[in-house]
Amino acid sequence: MKTIIAEKPSVAREIAGLVGASDKQDGYLTGNGYFVTWAFGHLIGLGMPEDYGISGFDKSALPIIPNPFLLTVRKIKKDKGYTADPGALKQLKVIERLFNQSNSIIVATDAGREGELIFRYIYEYLKCNKPFERLWISSLTEKAIKQGFDNLKDGAAFDGLYQAARGRSRADWLVGINATQALSIAAGNGIYSLGRVQTPTLALICKRYLDNKHFSVTKYWQIQLLHNKELIDFKSISKTKWEDQKLADDTLKAIQRNETATVISVETKSVTEQPPLLFDLTGLQKEANKKLNLSAEETLNIAQSLYEKKFITYPRTGSKYIPEDVWAEIPNLVRALQDRETCKQAVSKVKWGRFNKRIVNDLRVTDHHGLLITDKIPSALNAKENEVYDMIAFRLLEALSQACIKEITDVGLQVLHYDFSAKGCKIMEPGWRSIKGSFTDDDTEPVQDLPELKKGNELKIKEASVLEKKTKPPVLYTEAGLLSAMETAGKEIENEDERKALQNIGIGTPATRAAIIETLFARNYIQREKKSLIPTEKGLQVYDLVKDRKIADVSMTAEWELALQKIENNDADVGAFQKEMETYASTITNELLQTSIAHNNLPQLVCPKCKSQQLIIRDKIVKCPDEGCSWVQFRNVCGVQICIADIESLVNKKSTSLIKGMKSKAGKKFDAYIVLDDYCKTTFEFEKKKKK
Repeated sequence: MKTIIAEKPSVAREIAGLVGASDKQDGYLTGNGYFVTWAFGHLIGLGMPEDYGISGFDKSALPIIPNPFLLTVRKIKKDKGYTADPGALKQLKVIERLFNQSNSIIVATDAGREGELIFRYIYEYLKCNKPFERLWISSLTEKAIKQGFDNLKDGAAFDGLYQAARGRSRADWLVGINATQALSIAAGNGIYSLGRVQTPTLALICKRYLDNKHFSVTKYWQIQLLHNKELIDFKSISKTKWEDQKLADDTLKAIQRNETATVISVETKSVTEQPPLLFDLTGLQKEANKKLNLSAEETLNIAQSLYEKKFITYPRTGSKYIPEDVWAEIPNLVRALQDRETCKQAVSKVKWGRFNKRIVNDLRVTDHHGLLITDKIPSALNAKENEVYDMIAFRLLEALSQACIKEITDVGLQVLHYDFSAKGCKIMEPGWRSIKGSFTDDDTEPVQDLPELKKGNELKIKEASVLEKKTKPPVLYTEAGLLSAMETAGKEIENEDERKALQNIGIGTPATRAAIIETLFARNYIQREKKSLIPTEKGLQVYDLVKDRKIADVSMTAEWELALQKIENNDADVGAFQKEMETYASTITNELLQTSIAHNNLPQLVCPKCKSQQLIIRDKIVKCPDEGCSWVQFRNVCGVQICIADIESLVNKKSTSLIKGMKSKAGKKFDAYIVLDDYCKTTFEFEKKKKK
């Protein structure tokens, strides 16, 4: 017998159907010489400090450097501690029994770093020594699974992938556990979580927020002219930017008296815009955030669902290319899209026989190729799934189309001795831009049509006006902007050699970036303000403590990602990487234990109920220390974090200021005051009532 182990029950069922294992049992399927079972994600993980006999946050126990690292069954929170997840224990027993009854194992967990780790940790924990082979597929279609079974690979071929996955897992443990405990002990006020990837990501958000907040906006003025030639209206703008409005107004009057502009230069150049490449996961997440306002995690979940329903290929990819052998399947995919109503018109614009082969590059395909649709076309998806699916489908059609050729014209004009410029654009060949019919990017201004202009032409000025403009601060990060910054973290590094080494390495991986952003929300370090991500008081407090330390430096994290890639390719030793992590964990622990978090900004508040105890103010809660009184106020109310000033106002004046953007259970937004009644219980009071 052979045991096939998948990452999830849904994938296991697909595979079982193909290998003829149709007999359903508790925790597995069997038949035709196979057992087909599954994990539920990470069944086994690294033990926590208590598994090494270290309970609570104990300064004398730091740094915690396990030797050896212990593996434990996944735990869930129960009462005040953690206990083994009963579902995980039960499934693990099933897997152990099947492994013991088998001659060999076929690994069918997701084909990537984390999928490898899920299986290997189970294999190691069960002390199994049966031989295993690897099913490596990029799609769950019948054809892809059959091809995968025809080309099973020896498990040892993925040892580098496993070493990199285990190295990442241990590095995150060493840095995360030690830094978090050290900072929380130093703070003495709640838990301050730090991590190898989450902390530099938080630093990006905080730095951008502070740069934006402290930016001093200055006004300036430009003059805009309106011209008409050959029945075409077009505008030109002054090259001078006046810092004094009176000077601009005086210049305007002089120009209005002159009434004529002279063309002093005309430059026309042809610009070729290559079609975009296929989406990788980060590209899809950025686009879905910009166009559909979906978070990175929502996009990943939708893509994973489309993958499991066999509509798209494996989504957790870092590549935008496909290998040569997949190219032969592309015409079938385009043909299949003719049956989808939303894509019909776009498919009709694709030039058959002239497909652009720019996406084919064997050397640029990582674990998985760029995101493709499959030949199974969906008919009943929910609205968000439809939108994400169409994004992937349209991107494929664009990628296969020819370049868009534009003619860009720059015109120099002069009025009196002031220089003006006008820019025009003509589409010579629409190419890939005809797929969606959009000829400029969302973040650029549409470019005007210009008439035929020659040097020396005199143009009448139909209108002239002064425009008031402002310098713009660095924009706050949206999730799309943050994903870009995480992806290109190495670009900001000053040392040229390091920058070159890290130019294609960001922080985190396409598969983990969404989870990192969600972790920052869960830790109450960041919050959403419309589309922007901004830090909370707590997030800024943590940033202030770590901003000058290595743990907040994107270049260090990017270097680690580089080291992990080398381990994956068997070009570096995982033991040396772990030693480096242990040394670093010791250094950061000692640094953080010497820091202190300033608590002087926390007000001294007396409990409004018992009127005798001083309230304890924590990140998530404000409470009376007297168990007999037990007055408590949670700081997150209907999705909004209540700031210290409002807590102070609630306790001393029995009402907060107007709290905006709270969400009811039904998902509706509302604004209200939080007020204390005569029994010291909190209720909402709405604006109209308050005004009475």
